[in-house]
Order: sequence, then structure tokens, then C-alpha cells
Amino acid sequence: MRAHLPILPVLIPAVSAAVMVALARRELVLARVLALASAAAQLAVACLLLAAVQGGEVLVYRLGDWPVPYGIALVVDRLSAAMVLLTAALGAALLLHAVCAWDRRGQHFHPLFQFQLMGIYGAFLTGDFFNLFVFFEVMLIASYGLMVHGGGAARLTNAMQYMVVNLIGSTLFLFAVSLVYNAAGTLNFADLALRVPTVAASDRGILMAGGMLLCVVFLLKAAVVPLQFWLPGAYGHAPGVAAALFALLSKVGAYALLRFALVGLGWSSLAALEPLAWLTLLVGALGVLAAPTLGVLAGFAAVASIGVLFVGLAGAEAVRLGAGLYYLVHSTLTGAALFVLADLVRSARRKEGDAVLGGQDFAGRALLGGGFFLAAIAAVGLPPLSGFIGKLALLRSIPVEGGAGAASWVFVLVTSFLLLLGLSRAGSRVFWKTQGDGGQAMRGPEAGGVAALALLLAGTFAWSLVAEPALAYFTQAAQALLEPGAYVQAVTGMGVFR
Repeated sequence: MRAHLPILPVLIPAVSAAVMVALARRELVLARVLALASAAAQLAVACLLLAAVQGGEVLVYRLGDWPVPYGIALVVDRLSAAMVLLTAALGAALLLHAVCAWDRRGQHFHPLFQFQLMGIYGAFLTGDFFNLFVFFEVMLIASYGLMVHGGGAARLTNAMQYMVVNLIGSTLFLFAVSLVYNAAGTLNFADLALRVPTVAASDRGILMAGGMLLCVVFLLKAAVVPLQFWLPGAYGHAPGVAAALFALLSKVGAYALLRFALVGLGWSSLAALEPLAWLTLLVGALGVLAAPTLGVLAGFAAVASIGVLFVGLAGAEAVRLGAGLYYLVHSTLTGAALFVLADLVRSARRKEGDAVLGGQDFAGRALLGGGFFLAAIAAVGLPPLSGFIGKLALLRSIPVEGGAGAASWVFVLVTSFLLLLGLSRAGSRVFWKTQGDGGQAMRGPEAGGVAALALLLAGTFAWSLVAEPALAYFTQAAQALLEPGAYVQAVTGMGVFR
């Protein structure tokens, strides 16, 4: 059974979605039962995978038992196992919101949700570019359907922009992969690590052109400035449960960039991206200040969190990179909480929706206001939640001496203050500066959405409680990225010659 664990995160949602389409197209109760059972199975498998690689072992699953580079390989190490567990936990929490609200507003929600999870799992587990592209497309096609779920003109308009941007990204991905394959003769990450040092001088220009184009594609997926323009509107107008899951999609781009650049190309760091990380932080924080709705505010907060993440990923030291990966988990949970909360406010206020302006009282205002307060603390990075620990660990790993280190400190601290101002402004207008008793005729917030919000916020608190072992775990995962010998050996049976 242990030998087949790596395929199960992809297989379970794929089979579940197919069964739902075949047997539960018009049976919502059955679809919900299947979805919840699938989520429980995914969570159990994710825990088993994490336990299997806890000691540093790398699990490799070769479909059809074909050798590298001819066959399809799924690879599980510390980092990919942690990302699979994060995905499973997030998916299970969001299903609580979905089964109480969003799955009634259109057909095929649950199959699309399962296919979305399948694509995310596959992107984290795949060991080669071909399947990374396939899983990206599965993930994106499912996200198109989820984004327009429930209808609406604004949702459709922003979904079209999202689709166009990602189709351009997919086209560039194909061009880039063809260049890399032409120069190196392989699409497997580990095999590429072996072949890059031996690429002929005449082909190095082609390899670097393909590599740089792939980096652009991954930065587009991650929504790093100047390629972030599509995210706030697209996610801000998507259904809350879908947008909350989309909070993980930008992390897929960052993950793919790490695998490709540090493992495949053998770069020592992503330091060249640090100025882009600063700009991403600034754009996200300023966007939060000016956001017209809570959904768009959550989108800009996600952009700002990507900036913090890339400040960590730009370092060449395992401690700094590990702090960035710790913050990745925190920002995913916090971003999802903000999107769920915006959706609950939108539903409770109805006519005013989630607009950031003063209006009438609405049902559940005190409850949702408390949730927003905790989510804001987490997003800004104030104690006692995990955002504070993540930013503190990140800043402690960056030496102040030198221009780049000092600039990172300044951008992280200044933008944290701007985020505090923007979130305080939005919270006071939506939850405090209200009038009348408009909430008397409205129903309270949906129980499933409140439960999902509570679980996500509890997750940020729990993440702070396990900060020490979690930081140690991700520091080890970062060290394996910077020194990928064990990964390459496990996949190819050969060592890295660099």
C-alpha cells in the first residue's frame, strides 16, 4: 500500500469526480456525501504521505514502471507532502461552506471542485514538465467553471480576463518547454539537473531562453508584479468558496518556479526576483487601501502575501527559504479566510454586497466583525497568530547590512503598516459605521460558511503553536531544494554532477 501512496491524491478526486458525473448529476445529497467522503480520504492519504517522508525519504511512483526520462513519475518529498496536506485540509474546510450554500447555485459544482483539487495535487507531485502542463490545464479548466458558478455579469467579465491571461500563459508554457527539451533532451526535473551541466555551448542560449520564458510563466501564475493585474478582480468577484481555493493557485506557480530553477536548472537562489517581491508587496498593500469591496481587498491582500513569500524565496539560505515556506502556509489559510468572510458579508448584506462603505446593520454583523478582526490580524502579521511568527522568522533570517537586506526590512515593515491601515478602514466601514436595523429582516450568515471561517482562523492559530517544529521542517525542505542530490538520486538513480 505504501508504494502506491503517491498516486492516491490524484486518483481519489479523479475517480470521485467521474462517479459524481455518472451517478449524482441530479442528486445533490449523494454528490455531497461523495464529496465529503473524498475529502476525508484525501486528508488521510496526505497525513500518511507526510509521515512517510518525515525523515527525509523521497518516494517515487513510476506509472507503468517506465524509467526516467521516458515515463511519468510522481515524486513526494518533504515540500510536496506538506503542500498536499495543505491542499487537502483547505479543500475539506471549504467543502463545509460549499455544501451549505454554493453547490445549490449551479450544476456540476462538486465534480469541478474535485477536478480542481486533482490538478493542484498533480502539480505538487509531478516530476516532469509534461505532466506539470497537463495538471495546470486540469486545474485551470476546473477553475473557469468554478469562477462563473452562480452567474453574474461582473463575475463573467473578470472570468473572461482570467481565461485570456491563463491561455496566454499556457501557450508560452508550451513554447518554453519545447525550447528546454530541444536543448536538454528531457522534461524530467531530476534528469534535467543531470543534463544541464553537459549541454553543448551552442545550445545553452536556447536552454536559457526556454528557462527564462518558463520563469515568466510561473511568475504570471504566481501573480508577481508586473504580472499581478489579473488576480484582484478575478478572485474578488469569484464565488467565495472558489476564490478561497484559488488562494492556493498562486502558490502552485511559486512552487513550480522553485522546482524548476533550484532543482532543474541548479540555480543557487532566486535573488534576482527580490526587487519584484518588494514591488509586489507595495502594490498589494496600496490595493488594500483603495479596494472598493471586501472581495477585491482579499485579492490585493493575496498579492501582498505573495510579495512576502517571494522575499523569503529569493534567499540562498535554507533558514530564509524555510521561513518563506512557513509563511506560504499561513498566507494560504489567511487568504482563504478573507475570501470566505467577504462571501458571507456579501450574502448577509445582499443589496450593498461586500462594498467597503457604511450602510445598514445586517444579520451576524458582530460575529462576522469578530472574524474579520482575527483575519486582519493574521493578514497584517500581528501577534499571536502565525503571520507574526512568519514575518519575524523571515526578517531575522535577512541581515540588515547591505542594501538588499535593509530594503527587504523596510518594505516588509512599511507595507505591514499600510495593510493595517487598509484593513482597519474596511473593517470600520463595514462592521462599525452602520445605521438602522436592516438586519432584522435578513437571515444570519450560513452555518457552513461560519464553520469554514472558524476552521481557517483556528488553523492560523494552530500554525503558530507548532511554529518551531514547522520552521525546522521547512528549513530541511528548503535545504533539499538548494542541495537536490537526494531528490535526483531517488528519481534517476544517479547523483548530481555540479
